[in-house]
Amino acid sequence: MKTIDFIRTGLEASKALTLALIDDMKETPLAQPTSKGGNHPLWILGHLAYAEANMVNHVMLGNENPLIGWKERFGGGTEPVVEADHYLPWDEVRQKLDEVREQTLSVLEGMSDEDLSQPSKNCPSGREKFMGTVGGCFLVLMLHPTMHRGQVADARRIIDRKPLFA
Repeated sequence: MKTIDFIRTGLEASKALTLALIDDMKETPLAQPTSKGGNHPLWILGHLAYAEANMVNHVMLGNENPLIGWKERFGGGTEPVVEADHYLPWDEVRQKLDEVREQTLSVLEGMSDEDLSQPSKNCPSGREKFMGTVGGCFLVLMLHPTMHRGQVADARRIIDRKPLFA
């Protein structure tokens, strides 16, 4: 297996596993994972789109994040709110995540193993171990959705949904 194929498979697997849970929460997008709040499915959906666009465009390639306008709602460190009018409609956010992933895969397809070893253009200070190379950025993109998958699983439990094994 080529490195690019491995990365593509990892990206597809983490997205499929996470979105199976998220998509099942479309009718209850603001269900929080704990009695004390937390990241609800709509915030996670927007956060995954924003963060991936940022990782590819800004961190890896050195360009502006095309979703920079989403930073105040979905950027790392933002606090999810339960007012629906604070967010874009579910279908719009969900479609954007698919568009961002298509761009990610397009960028990946044009790369060689040597390209993966190149330094990322805008690695955040202190994150060099994980985001210091293009390949490291792709590793984070594979892992990030699965981190939030657990939060969606907890939100599902709060509203008495059975576990999904997808």
